[in-house]
Amino acid sequence: MNTSLSWIKAYVPELNCTAKEYTDAMTLSGTKVEGYKAFDQYLEKIVVGRINTIEKHPNADKLVVCQVQIDEDGREIQIVTGAPNIKEGDKIPVVLEGGRVAGSHHDGMVEGGLKIKKGKLRGVESFGMMCSIEELGSDREMYPDAPEDGIYILSDNPEYKDAPLGKDAVEVLGLHDVNFEYEITSNRVDCFGVLGIAREAAATFGKKFIPPVVTDTGNSEKVEDYIRVDVQEPALCTRYTARVVKNIKLAPSPEWMQRRLASVGIRSINNIVDITNYVMEEYSQPMHAYDLDTIADQKIIVRKAEKGETFTTLDGQERTLDDTMLMICDGEKPIGLAGIMGGENSMITDSVTTMLFEAATFDSTNIRLTGKKLGMRTDAQAKFEKGLDPNTAMEAMNRACQLIEELGAGEVVGGAIDYYPVKKEPVVIPYDADKINALLGTDISEEDMIRYFEAIDLTVDREKKLVVVPTWRQDLERLVDLAEEVARFYGYDKIPMTLPESSATTGGLSEKMLMENRVRNAVEAYGFCEGMTFSFESPKVYDKLNLEADDILRKSIVISNPLGEDYSVMRTSAIGGMLTSLATNYNHRNKNVRLYELANVYFPKQLPLTELPDERVQLTLGMYGEGDFYDLKGVIEELFGKLGFSETAEYTPDAGKTFLHPGRQAKVSYQGTEVAYFGEVHPEVRKNYAVGERVYLAVIDLEKLFVLPKKTVKYIDVPKFPAIVRDISLMMKKDLLAGQIEAVIRKKGGKLVEGYELFDVYEGEQIKSGYKSLAYKIIFRAKDRTLTDEEVSGTMDKMIAALEEMGASLRK
Repeated sequence: MNTSLSWIKAYVPELNCTAKEYTDAMTLSGTKVEGYKAFDQYLEKIVVGRINTIEKHPNADKLVVCQVQIDEDGREIQIVTGAPNIKEGDKIPVVLEGGRVAGSHHDGMVEGGLKIKKGKLRGVESFGMMCSIEELGSDREMYPDAPEDGIYILSDNPEYKDAPLGKDAVEVLGLHDVNFEYEITSNRVDCFGVLGIAREAAATFGKKFIPPVVTDTGNSEKVEDYIRVDVQEPALCTRYTARVVKNIKLAPSPEWMQRRLASVGIRSINNIVDITNYVMEEYSQPMHAYDLDTIADQKIIVRKAEKGETFTTLDGQERTLDDTMLMICDGEKPIGLAGIMGGENSMITDSVTTMLFEAATFDSTNIRLTGKKLGMRTDAQAKFEKGLDPNTAMEAMNRACQLIEELGAGEVVGGAIDYYPVKKEPVVIPYDADKINALLGTDISEEDMIRYFEAIDLTVDREKKLVVVPTWRQDLERLVDLAEEVARFYGYDKIPMTLPESSATTGGLSEKMLMENRVRNAVEAYGFCEGMTFSFESPKVYDKLNLEADDILRKSIVISNPLGEDYSVMRTSAIGGMLTSLATNYNHRNKNVRLYELANVYFPKQLPLTELPDERVQLTLGMYGEGDFYDLKGVIEELFGKLGFSETAEYTPDAGKTFLHPGRQAKVSYQGTEVAYFGEVHPEVRKNYAVGERVYLAVIDLEKLFVLPKKTVKYIDVPKFPAIVRDISLMMKKDLLAGQIEAVIRKKGGKLVEGYELFDVYEGEQIKSGYKSLAYKIIFRAKDRTLTDEEVSGTMDKMIAALEEMGASLRK
């Protein structure tokens, strides 16, 4: 949203401040000013002058020597110029010696401006410079009568021809002005119009706000004789107003209107189009004009489009519609895309004689979705999307008709069509000065609060202590909203710092959050650093991971509006992101990298989606450098212990993962539930990610892990009785796993086995091919007595017998 200071002053005439003061005060009171540009920046010592004589330059064919009068006393200066469009008697802007101009249309704006010094041009002295409109820091958008290449002739414009010589030319041209750019929050729809900004400025500076006085317009005819309106979608069009103007006289708009429109970036077209744009910027109420002669059956129908219906908009583009889009139609055809753009078939042309004016209120969500589907974005659409006040529509319509009559652009027909079945009523909010002060930590009097309310046009009932909020302030709904109004006009910088008053409350982390913190603590203790990658993934990752065609990880959710192909699906695994992070570290020559991520993954229950996917949290570990397969296994075992799992997990050598090394991977089960897998990354996959070292990964499904039963932590006394240690060396086939041996030790040892430790693994010449030797230290202890040799030997015999049954024998 942009406004010029002069436009604001049109409604707050007593406003007197610098651009910096305006910026600071408005921002502090809640209307944030992003920045500003002074139109007179770098313009110094520029006056109105008149060319008295023009003589040919003695040494240059394209230069002339001018005697220019620069004040009413007759003082002249000599200026040499090559401008082709000047003649004797012309009044022109002249920058005197030592003055500055902004630049030129060739050079653009010059930082600090161009300082004008006396000099010689081909041997003839020149003591100043005549200015083009670009050298005055403006352009032909602001001053359409300015020549495309040449000096700006003031006397050619009736508005400036009587300007006295020597007067400040910048003032004459209205360039002592500033353009402000605002950041308006979407809940302040009223501030998307100049009147809303002016009202805020008046309240901020304590000045009187004087809105335009809208007078009655219209002849003795009835608008119903010209047009009828049928709104078939009242939920999408809450108000529709229309008036008719006949005997249209198209012409350029007056300069003041062109100037104000140009200051907010709108190019002048003609008086009719300019009036619709002017009222839109003034009231934040978009309007549209149709050629009434092109409207079939003298009827307007507001309906939804038919699916597949085509419509050509004003920009000449044919658009295919669907049955959710709201259209403005006549008795035969669509003539406008509601709230966005009119149709080419009803546009205002130079031959228009009778015109239909439209000002309506459309559903903001429908307008936004329609524009998004069609890939359109217009100024009107941007305002409708915010949710306009329907009570402003008729006021804006009457203002436009008033401007029609004032500018002599046509004859307004009497009366108006006004479809408004459910009127929007003002909100009434009780106020309590004590509660507001308690909320803000201030001591502001009730009278001051009422003064703040009335400054922004809120009506106050002092007896009942009620505030009546006008419908254009849609952001005010309850007491805290009123407190915010008090705070911003009292001054946020004046509110003292106070401690919040509150009572003690119980709070804490959920069980899931506590478990996740334990996970973090456990893996970070082993040197892992937390990373974070996108939940969006590229489908190319599936091939980089060598996944089978039917792998469940390939069944991912496709995003309907992705940022690009590399972010087009929801990830089913964080492995791709982890390997990318490890590769980045490797390519930056970081050594011994260990990363982990608590990553959300998304598994669709079915495709295409009919319900929300299964969203799960997985712990992904990745490392290279120091450490190997068994180090990663140790981290997993430690993690299980920290999470309170009493039983030993089971490890099966083949996890069935194509992206892991076929001989160096394992899946992890706990109480029969598969909860994790880990291993070394397959060399081909590692090569796909350009990592030159062995990489190890682990993926732990925390959702499964967290629901499994955990042990209760109990205190155990320091042992009172001695332990007995026995060593055992076993011979077995290589395919017999240590985990299977340890399961027998635990089962047959029962409560007498306090612990065990694998201390030797041997394969060599003294053992036959295909076999291996495992040696264990087993610790026996009883809590209530000293164990005897017979008890320990009996238990050992049971173990050995069970081990022999599974193919493990004592090594001799």
